[in-house]
Amino acid sequence: MALKKKPVTGMKDILPAEMAIRDYVIRLIKETYGTFGFSSIETPCVEHIENLSSKQGGENEKLIFKILKRGEKLKLDTAETEADLVDGGLRYDLTLPLSRYYSNHANELPSPFKALQMGNVWRADRPQRGRYRQFMQCDIDILGEPTNLAEIELILATTTLLGKLDFKNFTIRINDRRILKAMAAYSGFAPESYDTVFIILDKMDKIGLEGVREELEKEGFDKACVDKYLAMFEEITNDVQGVRYVKEKLEGVLEPEYADGLELIMNSVDAVKAADFKIAFDPTLVRGMSYYTGPIFEISMDEFGGSVGGGGRYDEMIGKFTGNNTCACGFSIGFERIIMLLMERGFQIPQIGTKKALLIEKNMPAEGMMKVLKQAEEDRKNGSVVTIAVMKKNKKFQKEQLKEEGYEEIVEFFADRM
Repeated sequence: MALKKKPVTGMKDILPAEMAIRDYVIRLIKETYGTFGFSSIETPCVEHIENLSSKQGGENEKLIFKILKRGEKLKLDTAETEADLVDGGLRYDLTLPLSRYYSNHANELPSPFKALQMGNVWRADRPQRGRYRQFMQCDIDILGEPTNLAEIELILATTTLLGKLDFKNFTIRINDRRILKAMAAYSGFAPESYDTVFIILDKMDKIGLEGVREELEKEGFDKACVDKYLAMFEEITNDVQGVRYVKEKLEGVLEPEYADGLELIMNSVDAVKAADFKIAFDPTLVRGMSYYTGPIFEISMDEFGGSVGGGGRYDEMIGKFTGNNTCACGFSIGFERIIMLLMERGFQIPQIGTKKALLIEKNMPAEGMMKVLKQAEEDRKNGSVVTIAVMKKNKKFQKEQLKEEGYEEIVEFFADRM
């Protein structure tokens, strides 16, 4: 039986043209985030199944690629439950591994700790445009910073990077999980129903206000609660005035400093931003992860038609490992979606030096070959990218291919002219 040439469903091979862009973006990410004081770290791609299934990852916990026990520990004949067979899984994000990493190494790390982590994650999801089962994530996190300086720096670092990649007119949507809960409490929803309410609210951009109303009423929620709840969304604006409205409206239910913090983030980012984007208060923003405890944010781009990144504050996750809560906040860009958008717009990597191709005649004598190799070495020292290739019969086609790859200068070497 012949071996299969295509990759596993939901995963892909990466050709040189895309790989060149990916490498460039990775370098730019490390360079840009480095200027904000973030340090690179790395965690294993395999995590303990207990950690991955700890109710921290929301819907992603249904999408885990689970790993069977190995060797003598795998006892198929006596296994009664999944726990008898499985002890690990491929990570579905980088936040849970970072929390484990920090809880294990906190004494060796500065406080606050600013981490940059890039790596593949895996989700057994339904593949679609910009979504794969194996994909690269890129996270920056600040651990141990209780003030909103963490959110401000994360947003500024991320938007500075996007600006360097020539993304413009995108929007940072921002909300706070505590505002979400306060709005639900003010409207009369019971705390145990919040998750259901928020899941429906999260569909607002797809089904609209009336669609949300219909679904809430179908769930059996009191009409008076639903009306009171949705009336606020008709009044709230997407600017700082909207945050002030919420602060006033929810007096006695929402701690005023939560709204003040959101206003501080929005005003600070808007005052010093280096890229062309808007920051907007969005009271319908939910974010699916159950571990968020404070401000949450997403990047929306019209050219993609959805989110290309997001994050928020998760002050209680590290405490699940250590017993002591640690302030934590992170922002992740959708690396794969960013690459896809760059490819679709025909992004060209900025060239520092020229790209030069040296074509040598077939059967070039050793002495002539040495001269060409020395020429290539000299050109590389001067900053050029140099490739050496043997001339093909169809030299015209060969040159066309080289030009498509960005080689601006092509030099031919013949044995009788060396």
